[in-house]
Amino acid sequence: MRYISTRGAAPARDFAAVLLAGLAEDGGLFVPESWPHFTAADWRALRALPYAELAARVMQPFVGEALPFAVLQRLCREAYDRFGHPAIVPLIQLDTHRWVQELFHGPTLAFKDLALQLIGRLFDHVLAERGERVMIVGATSGDTGSAAIEACRDRARVDIVILHPRGRTSEVQRRQMTTVRARNVANIAVEGTFDDCQDLVKAMFADAAFRTELHLSAVNSINWARIAAQIPYYVAGALALGGPEREVGFAVPTGNFGNVLAAYAARRMGLPIARLVVGANRNDILARFLASNDMSVRPVEPSLSPSMDIQISSNFERLLFEALDRDAAATRAAMQGFRASGTMKVPDAAWHRIRTLFHGFRLDDAATLAEIRLLAARTGYLADPHSAVGIAAAAALPAGRDVPMIAMATAHPAKFPDAMQQATGTRPPLPSRLADLYEREEQYTVLPNDLAAIQAAIRSFSLRNAA
Repeated sequence: MRYISTRGAAPARDFAAVLLAGLAEDGGLFVPESWPHFTAADWRALRALPYAELAARVMQPFVGEALPFAVLQRLCREAYDRFGHPAIVPLIQLDTHRWVQELFHGPTLAFKDLALQLIGRLFDHVLAERGERVMIVGATSGDTGSAAIEACRDRARVDIVILHPRGRTSEVQRRQMTTVRARNVANIAVEGTFDDCQDLVKAMFADAAFRTELHLSAVNSINWARIAAQIPYYVAGALALGGPEREVGFAVPTGNFGNVLAAYAARRMGLPIARLVVGANRNDILARFLASNDMSVRPVEPSLSPSMDIQISSNFERLLFEALDRDAAATRAAMQGFRASGTMKVPDAAWHRIRTLFHGFRLDDAATLAEIRLLAARTGYLADPHSAVGIAAAAALPAGRDVPMIAMATAHPAKFPDAMQQATGTRPPLPSRLADLYEREEQYTVLPNDLAAIQAAIRSFSLRNAA
């Protein structure tokens, strides 16, 4: 399997090189040169497998010859061994046609663990084979940071720096990052929004000298390996409800578009997915785009679902590339124009192509609280604010008669205790392994939204660790 850039000016690479590179040198994102395809018999053969084995088999075509399959199997088993539910990604039925797939049973209680627990091990394996070391730099709107830190802490060949927007994550999300005591981990609280943090990361990757000097790599969903590692849970959900003989739909609370893009990838592989609903909060650029082709940036507003407080969704570029018939020049022009003007007019033919599968849904804070309260009263199910958006979307935009909708529950409700108390009057307790989280000492650096200042801090951290 080879990978090409959505902007067409970076050399093709194999999976291992894409894993370490993260962002392409031309500013684009890596995508498979061609999509692998599973037959109905291939899907059926996965039905009875434990999740780790299913994940290895689904990912194998994307990994290709970069890793022996036996190594990939071992890394998947190790990655999911610490999860708190034996099913790893259990399905919960809410009503006749609506289900919840819980993705939050990993060590940091968020769906990011499903990819990053594997990615950390993939980094270690590939870097050890090459005798190299990397500096991972990432931006987080809440959950990616803690999951990435947990996956990379104390690893021999990886340093990691995570940027988060100061005051714009929940306290649990922040503390899960800033209380980790590991020499190879640093946290920076940026005076700005998540989009600012993401722009800083992209600017560092675009600085060729800085990127080479520090051997930068990425664990955000700009890294294709993240997307590949998220495909298996869509496969597991669809097969559990009758696939490949039966179609399913998925409703996904979405910020950076990576999670729902993994579902799109599963469909490109032949999984029978009838509909993908993109759930948004008040920061609703994706819902507006899907409703009326309005891709225009507005100021980011803090909400009860901070991981979705995003206006510029990086992974949309991968979908746009496909919708434009893989025209790299057109994709590059569209994305550069979007960054310059804050608006993008997607050609009607491409927009209609996207609309055949994707649909948008918006829920503001008041309606999110009402959904959490209603779910708890009617079903006894506690959904965090992000998951509640997905569950409401599954009800509002069903896939069709007799087609089950699976809402992705992306975070444990205990990560957002204030919102849960506001909605239900109770604060869900953290699991025992995190019971002392509020007592742990925090350590992070507050810096302005300034590229030079951020780069100087990361260079200093790198030099300290190299000493």
